[in-house]
Amino acid sequence: MTQVTRLDPPAKQGPSEAEERIIIRGGKPLHGQVRVFGAKNAVLKMMAAALLAKGVTVLRNVPNLTDVHMMAEVLRHLGAKVEVGNDEVKIDATDLTEIEAPYELVSQLRASFVVLGPLLARCREAKVSLPGGCANGERRIDLHERGLELLGAEVGIDHGYVYASAKKLVGTRIYLDRPSNGATENIMLAAVLAEGQTIIENAAQDPEIVNLADCVNAMGGKITGAGTYQIVIDGVPLEEMHGAVVDTIPDRLEAGTFLYACMAAGGEVIIDGVNAHHIYAVISKIHEMGAECSIYAPDTIKIKSTGRLKPTDITTVPYPGFPTDLQAPLMAVLAVAEGTSIVTETIYENRFMQVGELRRMGADIQLKANSAIVKGVPKLMGAEVKSSDLRAAASLIIAGLGADGVTEVTGLSHLDRGYDRLEERLRALGADIWRR
Repeated sequence: MTQVTRLDPPAKQGPSEAEERIIIRGGKPLHGQVRVFGAKNAVLKMMAAALLAKGVTVLRNVPNLTDVHMMAEVLRHLGAKVEVGNDEVKIDATDLTEIEAPYELVSQLRASFVVLGPLLARCREAKVSLPGGCANGERRIDLHERGLELLGAEVGIDHGYVYASAKKLVGTRIYLDRPSNGATENIMLAAVLAEGQTIIENAAQDPEIVNLADCVNAMGGKITGAGTYQIVIDGVPLEEMHGAVVDTIPDRLEAGTFLYACMAAGGEVIIDGVNAHHIYAVISKIHEMGAECSIYAPDTIKIKSTGRLKPTDITTVPYPGFPTDLQAPLMAVLAVAEGTSIVTETIYENRFMQVGELRRMGADIQLKANSAIVKGVPKLMGAEVKSSDLRAAASLIIAGLGADGVTEVTGLSHLDRGYDRLEERLRALGADIWRR
């Protein structure tokens, strides 16, 4: 099997991966051009969708991430043949041998819970470990359960597993109490092979869901309305589904991370391969803070940041609002803005895991319920810090780029879940950053 070769410098030899760290000497402005890779949150869900068809599905523009390799292991466990390499994933799900996604796999990649819908549709039976909680908070499955039941499945939870079975699935109208990405995806994928038409109301509208629907349609499915509050799925027989070649959309969260990196460090950076339409909420806040951010073309953004930035308030809400995944990276920039900002988190109950570490660097941040009051200080100071989740890791690296002195970030297993060679790409822009 072909494996992607990492371009990072060799990790320091030691007794455990926990010793690996990223070291940043702050104060180096960023200059140059960087290209955004494919969206992790799109790739993982399209990999699950490949279970709906007999044949080979090829996903292109795939980043080399530990989450991608873990999802590949989940699919292999179910009987699919999976090859990862050369910016592609090839999945042949012609023969499935298992209906169970066990705890030891799902616990390592909670996004793998999305195999529940396509497994149920394809095999009429599925057993998937509960995703459980994580550093960001509990991952609820109530909407998943109710949606699948409305399609005709019997769904139960026992000993940490979700069991779903159905003699047949029949399309219906399903209203989601909240626009949950995971529930929208699982219900949509289950409905692809159901009899008749399914309508999901108050569906999540994220670009990754549009990419997922486009993938399914390329495989023979019939989905319309993705990207709106109402998604319509006309069921098709398994015999009409087939493999396809699908391009992954650019990662809007990675694009936001590079934008904030430039704001923290100062400088001028061109970001290629990004869909500017996907990050208008991010760009709007950048303008409010006083940085120059212009759209050259639908896939090119230029940012220029000089001097101290202005504060701004943000509230995380479902797309097209400000994304929860960019709350932590932006907080690192707000920590040195000239004034007070209020960051309100409405998606996850515990997504301020970066606050304690930012305080170690001199940030003045107070927590009150689901809000963080960020009083900007003139400069952050380099320190040893540890990331607790993916976006917190990005936040600490951004903070280190603009800080005085040396910052050492550990907990890199989180970073490698969602960013492909981030430190190498920042170094190409002029940052004094390396991994050892």
